[in-house]
Formats: sequence, structure tokens, C-alpha cells
Amino acid sequence: MSDSDWTDRIAGERMAVDQRFNEQVKASSFSSQQWGLVMTAVEFEIENPDDPDAARIVADTSKLSSVMPEMERVANQSPMGGGGPGGDSGGSGGGGLLSGVKDALGLGGSGGGNKQQEEEAARLAQEYAEKLQEKLESNGRWDAVCKQARS
Repeated sequence: MSDSDWTDRIAGERMAVDQRFNEQVKASSFSSQQWGLVMTAVEFEIENPDDPDAARIVADTSKLSSVMPEMERVANQSPMGGGGPGGDSGGSGGGGLLSGVKDALGLGGSGGGNKQQEEEAARLAQEYAEKLQEKLESNGRWDAVCKQARS
């Protein structure tokens, strides 16, 4: 559980990176609510914490698939899609009830879309990890964080 110790101690840096990373989230296919879901499924680890020069923060995205169904629900509830029953059905593939039934039966065409979205989420999460490491290095905290990750 030493990983959680170091991540708990960098809350300020995380908040600063969150602020700066908003532009990349806006440029992605994710809403801020969806990005929040991504971040709940991502865990950050430090590879090679014994050597701060070789160490790097990596995003463990192995749990992303667990939030993908909720991300799709969030997308379908998005006000951009016309909001509410009978709204614009030309949004992000929102087919309403029929689409939900097809997805539940595994017949929906969104499987590839989910995989593509999951890959985008993993790529963005790793970009976030790199920005976080840059922030820690620029603050002079990287060596201390690596030391915390080792213990």
C-alpha cells in the first residue's frame, strides 16, 4: 500500500495538473464528467522508484473497462444530445430505449466505440501521468516522492 502513501501526499500537484489538463480533456471526446470517471478507474504507480533519474509515473489503466458502461450512460444523458425524451437523436449515437436494449443484449454497435474510447482514455491518463511527473520534478519533490514510493 506504499503507492497510496505517495499519491496521498501530492494532492496539491494533482490539483495544479488537473487545472492545466482541462484543455486536453476539452479537446478529447470526453466530457468533464466522463473524465472524472476515467480518473476513478486509473491508479498511478512509479516504475523504478529506486532510481529517480530512471523512474517514471505510469497510469495503470487495467480497470478502465469497468467504468465504460457508466461513461456511455453519461454520454447518453448529456445535454448536448438534446436532453430529455424525444430530444435530438443525432447526438453521440443516442438511440434511446432501443439502443439500451440492444446494448444490454450485446447487439449494439458500440462495442468498437467503447474500445476506441477506452484506448483514448488510457492514452490521456498516461499523458496526465507525464504532466504530473513534470510538475513534481519542477517543484523539486520528485526525489522525495520516489523515496516514499520505495518504502
